[in-house]
Formats: sequence, structure tokens, C-alpha cells
Amino acid sequence: MAGLDKRVATYAQALAGLRDGMTVLAGGFGLCGIPENLIAEIKRMGVRDLTVVSNNCGVDGFGLGVLLEDRQIRKMIASYVGENALFERQLLDGELEVELTPQGTLAEKMRAGGAGIPAFFTATGYGTPIAQGKEIREFNGRQYILEQAITGDFAIVKGWKADHFGNVIYRHTAQNFNPLAASAGRITVVEVEEIVEPGVLLPEHIHTPGIYVDRVIQGTFEKRIEKRTLKA
Repeated sequence: MAGLDKRVATYAQALAGLRDGMTVLAGGFGLCGIPENLIAEIKRMGVRDLTVVSNNCGVDGFGLGVLLEDRQIRKMIASYVGENALFERQLLDGELEVELTPQGTLAEKMRAGGAGIPAFFTATGYGTPIAQGKEIREFNGRQYILEQAITGDFAIVKGWKADHFGNVIYRHTAQNFNPLAASAGRITVVEVEEIVEPGVLLPEHIHTPGIYVDRVIQGTFEKRIEKRTLKA
């Protein structure tokens, strides 16, 4: 059973093998459920020319936004520019290649990649610039465009609880893009708030089975709020 133990002790071990030019899939939505410590380790490592796939690119000074500061990201595949002024500026100045993708299409691209499906047809984006250069087919009187699946060299994921074998549970809305990213990485690294003994997690509660996970590390998290709204 020792060979099935996927725990690592340091973030350097968690991201061992990450190199310049790789593709990284990152879970999270806004600042909810982001693998913040793994992102910080990527910044510390100084790897460059990355293609990063995530719903958005964090905010200025936190989340994936910190990787823009030293221009470690060459290309960003995302559905939302968000609240990140540096992201917007690098996009408009042509310093950052950005592939904006409809949110549901981005989710399906990762899900399909994890399932071994190379491409799929979707009606989303037909008749817009999204469809330019893509194959179009008609099904039942409706036009669809062909979208290719996405996989990554690494997937960095934030979970709530995991066991030694890499079975993962996410907490509430922090599930978001995390299980999709986890399934589509060649090496999937999950950081969690708590690692429990095997058998503690009920099988029916597990969101990402350990077969998808290569490394698990326990961390502490800041969990910033992106926009605070108070009732008057």
C-alpha cells in the first residue's frame, strides 16, 4: 500500500518536473477554490513561457495574477479577464497571448480531455468570432462548431479533504473547475486543507478519485474575498 501513498511533504516536491514552456491547468473560479500555494511555488520557481488554462487569471497581486508580474505566462486560455488590471494591460499591449473561450466550452474542453475525447461539437459561439477557422456542421437543423479538448502537462488543484491515495472532496462552490482540471493533467497535484486516513472518506462523497491524482500536499490558505458585498 505504500506505493499508493501520494502525499508529498514540500511544494518543491509537489511541482517537481515543471519546466519552461509547459501547459498548466488551474482550478478555481475568481478567487474561490484556487490552488494559491501551488501558484506561489510556480512564481518562486521562476518557470517561464507557460500556457495557463483557467477560468480567469486571478487578481492583481494574488492567485494566477502573481505569475503575470514577471511575465511567466506566455499564453492564457480563459473565459474571463476579470478584475485583473495587469492582465488587461498585457492583453491590450500585445504582451500576453489570450484565447478567450466561452465558460461552458472551457469546462467541456477540460472534461473531454480528461475523458480521452479529442474534440466535440457545440452550438456556443456559432456566428461569432469564436467560430472563425473552425469546422461547422449542422445537426437537426442547428449549426455547431468543432472545439478541441484540452489537456495539460500539469494540473494544479485545490481540494478540501483528501486521503493518502489521492481521493479528493471539494467544499461547496470551491468544486467549480477543480475536478475538470484534475482529470485532464498528465501530472495532477492537489493541495488540500486536510489529509485523512484511508477509509475516512465515504466513496459516495468523493468528487475526484485518486486514479486521476499523482501528488497530494496539505497546506494553509489565505482564502481572500474577491468582492465584499455588505447589506446596508
